[in-house]
Amino acid sequence: MFESLTDKLNSVFKKVTGRGKLSEKNIQDALTEVRLALLEADVNYKVVKTLVEDIRVRAVGQEVLESLTPGQQLIKIVNEELTRLMGEANEAIQFVGSSPHALMLVGLQGSGKTTTAAKLARYLRKHGRHPYLVPADIYRPAAVDQLKMLGDQINIPVHPTALDRKPEDTCLEALAMAGKASSDVLIIDTAGRLHIDKELMSELVRIKEKINPAEILLVADAMTGQDAVNVAKDFNKTLDISGIILTKMEGDARGGASLSIKAVTGKPIKFIGVGEKIDALEPFHPDRMASQILGMGNVLSLIEKAQEEIDEDEAIKLEKKLRRNEFDLEDFHAQLKQIKKLGSLEEILGMIPGMGKLKKMKGVSPDENELVKVEAMINSMTKEERRHYKIMNGSRKRRIARGSGTTVQEVNRLLKNFAQTKKMMEQFTKKGHLKMPSFFG
Repeated sequence: MFESLTDKLNSVFKKVTGRGKLSEKNIQDALTEVRLALLEADVNYKVVKTLVEDIRVRAVGQEVLESLTPGQQLIKIVNEELTRLMGEANEAIQFVGSSPHALMLVGLQGSGKTTTAAKLARYLRKHGRHPYLVPADIYRPAAVDQLKMLGDQINIPVHPTALDRKPEDTCLEALAMAGKASSDVLIIDTAGRLHIDKELMSELVRIKEKINPAEILLVADAMTGQDAVNVAKDFNKTLDISGIILTKMEGDARGGASLSIKAVTGKPIKFIGVGEKIDALEPFHPDRMASQILGMGNVLSLIEKAQEEIDEDEAIKLEKKLRRNEFDLEDFHAQLKQIKKLGSLEEILGMIPGMGKLKKMKGVSPDENELVKVEAMINSMTKEERRHYKIMNGSRKRRIARGSGTTVQEVNRLLKNFAQTKKMMEQFTKKGHLKMPSFFG
């Protein structure tokens, strides 16, 4: 999302870090460029004005001008101010009051509210909660069926909403049923509109008064930029929302909503949607987002994702096989599946400091199609061939190539690279270091 803004900011800081000692004038010149970059990224102009002034006040003081590395010090200040702008730290959902706790999801049509309800339910279950989904949108065609289908997909109970009942009565009934079903969190997918109107807001107010929710979370589409900020202001004015979930953060929007919305509404971004899959919901960390905007990566999120998705027992088994030099293509195939759980190669690179730039370098950017080919070739092998790759002969290679839609040359390249990897892994167990070759080039 932030690629254009990241490029422009990096260009500004590259000039600054090469200047040695900084003066008030060249700091002001740099901040003028930062201001333009933020405005082009669709950040609210009032927010930009305040942010740049806060950076300027700190930058022209002793903190930067008397620093041994003033360029890096300026970048540090920008990083800290961006973090402060977006809310300092992640704010988790507050489960106040008695169980079951009700969470109201509100927002306009098209923001991804129904899908987000299912994503949030899955996320909370992974963190020890027992969610209960409530379809309260009786107006949009198939909205109730959509949430029921998503609930079945992730094995989470969904309230049997009757289309002829008032949404506030349905929510009250669901609250009672959730308690009986031993569910401790009610996630309510409320109705939306193409635009804000009195009828919609009145209904949401009635639901709020009936169930007294622990949180009212606005689901807003990050792709709509400042429109999302304006929508947040209107919902907050009527409902006093407690937080925001920004969806479609993986898209090509300029990113202004995530940088503006906390400053404008005073309410934190609690989660971000980073894809269409049901597991593509992440807690929002302002410090990590600021680092990512400045091209510093997001290693902590990558580590957390790996801890969640990678099987620790399998990792221990793999380590033992590596030490015995028994790593085979079957093990490699299992590792490919584990890596795919972390997201696309492009997403993974974007989280590693400095590696995001590789995506734009010709011939270096990871090709997901090559990964698919490698997996297809291994799938076309027999178990014996995966365990003992040296038995491969011309006939076997031709069969594998036909079965995977590849060529014999590509099969040969995979086997050659795998053999090199095994050799280097053997050196690793002896010397304690390893340099992996590429399987994809």
